[in-house]
Amino acid sequence: METILLSTRWRDLWNAALVRYGTAEDITDVVAGFLTRFEELDPLKHPRRLQFHFADEESVVMATIANNSKLLLDFSPWKKDLIEIMHYELQFNLNNKQISYHPFTSTFSVKIKTLYLKSIRYLTSEVASTIVSNLEHLENLVIISCSGLQCLSIDSKSELQKLTILDCLQLESLNLKTSKLKSFRYCGPLPWICPEYHFNLSDAMLDFRQGPSCSNFKTKDFDATLLTIKNSQVLTLCKWTFEDLIWPSISPLSGSFKFYKLRELWWIDSYKDGYSMDALFSFLKFCPALEKLSVTIDPESYSSGRFNSCLMQATKCTELEHLKVIRFIGFTSRKDEISLAKCLIHLMKGKPPKINTSDGSCLDADFMQ
Repeated sequence: METILLSTRWRDLWNAALVRYGTAEDITDVVAGFLTRFEELDPLKHPRRLQFHFADEESVVMATIANNSKLLLDFSPWKKDLIEIMHYELQFNLNNKQISYHPFTSTFSVKIKTLYLKSIRYLTSEVASTIVSNLEHLENLVIISCSGLQCLSIDSKSELQKLTILDCLQLESLNLKTSKLKSFRYCGPLPWICPEYHFNLSDAMLDFRQGPSCSNFKTKDFDATLLTIKNSQVLTLCKWTFEDLIWPSISPLSGSFKFYKLRELWWIDSYKDGYSMDALFSFLKFCPALEKLSVTIDPESYSSGRFNSCLMQATKCTELEHLKVIRFIGFTSRKDEISLAKCLIHLMKGKPPKINTSDGSCLDADFMQ
């Protein structure tokens, strides 16, 4: 009982929130002051959470300092009608260990290594880029549902290693001036991605199932991105991305181009006009070290309507010697799952893999051989 009471008291202290009220003009000073007072070596001395309530409005901005120097700014509780009429910009100029905003200047002890920006409807490109570029200790940036963000530039001075962008549907341009990025996870329409320096991603989630953000996207525009994922160990890829943007570039090199380090692949298919395995099998022939394969069927996934009949015949056959797990997601037909599983097993050499179906059951790989 004493342990439970003590645990509850600590939890209450940990979850305590500093509550402030004001206008949009006040929020920068309030958040800056919140960071200034926080002491990393004595995290319970001051609250880790801030609730900023807008005067005369039922809208709240949440700021949270989490473990490992994480800062979360969440604007999602905003009222919809306020969002529509209010063009608000988060204006932080963060330099080293300072937050400066006229007329407020202060220093703070916490070094922000992870920054979450969530549901900031009017986050402009200039403000977002300034925040990221001037946080010299930033290692992990997560941007979620910031619908007003149209372009983003990551400066080379940043120590950024992980970048996650989810559901920023208006993002059209992403300029990466960094050579240290190791993880890039993106879900949304494909923007113009411009890596100014070469870097090798070990984890790349390219979930472009909503299609390209513009109609004039060409294969050559994706070449620089292709080089960053060549040495990935974990990769998420849509069928249309391979057919339209990757295959035209690597087909002349099909004898030499390989994803030698790829261990895990998540393949997203649209299943339009019947399920064709050609694109998937053609890609697998570039992945000799693959250990885990997940195949998702999403009928809403974008498809350009193009079909390259040369996909299968132009690539050399590669046996999948290391494949241990196959997972199917979103299939509505067991027949399609069995058919695909049989074809994959015929590409394999060695012990049959574990095969998980969309309904959670397993297929007997030995029986299908």
